[in-house]
Amino acid sequence: MGNPLRDPQDRRLPRIPEPCALVIFGVTGDLSRKKLLPAIYDLANRGLLPPGFVVLGFARRDWGHGDFESMAYEHAKAHARTPWREEVWARLSGNMKFVGGAFDDDDAFDNLAATLDELRDSHGIHGNAAFYLSIPPSAFPTVLKQLARTGMADNERCGGWRRVIVEKPFGTDLTSAKSLNDLVDDVFTGPDVFRIDHYLGKETVQNIMALRFANSLFEPVWNSKYVDSVQITMAEDVGIGTRAAFYDATGTARDVLQNHLLQLLALVAMEEPTSFDAAEIRAEKLKVLRAISLPKDIKAGTVRGQYLQGWVAGERTKGYLDEEGVPQDSNTETYVAVRLGIQNRRWAGVPFYIRAGKRLPRRVTEVAVVFKKAPHLPFNPADVEALGENQLVIRVQPEEGMVLKFGSKVPGTTMELRDIAMDFQYGEAFTESSPEAYERLVLDVLIGDRTLFPDAAEVEQSWHVVDPLEEAWQGVKPEQYRSGEWGPRAADEMLAREGRHWRRA
Repeated sequence: MGNPLRDPQDRRLPRIPEPCALVIFGVTGDLSRKKLLPAIYDLANRGLLPPGFVVLGFARRDWGHGDFESMAYEHAKAHARTPWREEVWARLSGNMKFVGGAFDDDDAFDNLAATLDELRDSHGIHGNAAFYLSIPPSAFPTVLKQLARTGMADNERCGGWRRVIVEKPFGTDLTSAKSLNDLVDDVFTGPDVFRIDHYLGKETVQNIMALRFANSLFEPVWNSKYVDSVQITMAEDVGIGTRAAFYDATGTARDVLQNHLLQLLALVAMEEPTSFDAAEIRAEKLKVLRAISLPKDIKAGTVRGQYLQGWVAGERTKGYLDEEGVPQDSNTETYVAVRLGIQNRRWAGVPFYIRAGKRLPRRVTEVAVVFKKAPHLPFNPADVEALGENQLVIRVQPEEGMVLKFGSKVPGTTMELRDIAMDFQYGEAFTESSPEAYERLVLDVLIGDRTLFPDAAEVEQSWHVVDPLEEAWQGVKPEQYRSGEWGPRAADEMLAREGRHWRRA
């Protein structure tokens, strides 16, 4: 029951979920230890979780509740964003449970179902539970079928809501994505499926919509009349680490282009929704994804790369083929650059250049909107040699903020012009630090807000973009680039052929 004294129009008060349980499959994995458990602590520390909230861990461990609590304490404290308070943890840890077992173990899932039934009365969760699949994608079908067999996914049987959170990659191609969509929508009802893309939980990504639709300054020039091109960059300075088995079977295009980067493109290019209702936003993003056009010559309009040994941040690094677990004849790409178009009136003729890679000089994710040069410059050519294009750069990470780059006169007796930058950083403009993406997304799942979660149609349409690329790349060796460089030389040449260059991120 809602608070009768609260005006529903008053959005200043925090949204707090109903009493519920969060079941984490794969609770001993990296994602759970470094992101989910700290996010749960931070939500509790901010007063955003209900008193009747239970964390139920499931993994292949012979643990008791105390062992799980100790592990959770260690990692939540090590990775928490907000100040550590023992009293907050004491309240949270009192509501932690653990069930051990394998994904194909019927007895373990029967035990999990019985534990959830007990919590309905002991903790007042009224049958409300969300299941987080923090597990390899290959295990999704097994777990989903177990949830169906035990009735844990059935809202009516459980007397509350049951939701599922599925991590990317959602399938490995269009066919597998459709099969997984059919399975998950068969086990859970469509509105109870949350396909998580943690990039959409970042404040700067959400601010793209605020920037565009709350300001009359930007929207009038957000089209092909004024925009020359758009560049979306996701650079990582790290290699593949211990993820060789996953990464070599996946590659950069399937790992981040199909989800993170196409979602960023959709937010930058979408039309204004009639409201911020989840269905309205997804409808506008889907229109953009359906309007994406691939290069006529995929080999000329895309570049794949694979890093060699080199130097990053002053340290000697291995080449991809020297990483543990990587086959010596691997053709998997660790870098991809692609030129896409959008076939609609707003963006006709504007190229969207997208690049992502590992072992690049530094970690940065940004969107750069590059504007056309002024049609007539009444200046002496020598005075504008240092003048580039106007740019609006949205930095997603690590230094969240925006940069507006434009030309200005250099002080002095001549009319010399050069580029200057107006820089806005979240950390300096606001006293409250931005929450971690997983804080926002876990809270939205528990509340039932699907605004920041791609639906099945978006996922499948993204594969319509990536599958033809993968098909064209079959049997083609990736170009090599040294660790610490900004990718293969062919990526620079791809833009140079059109008279453009990559922005120095």
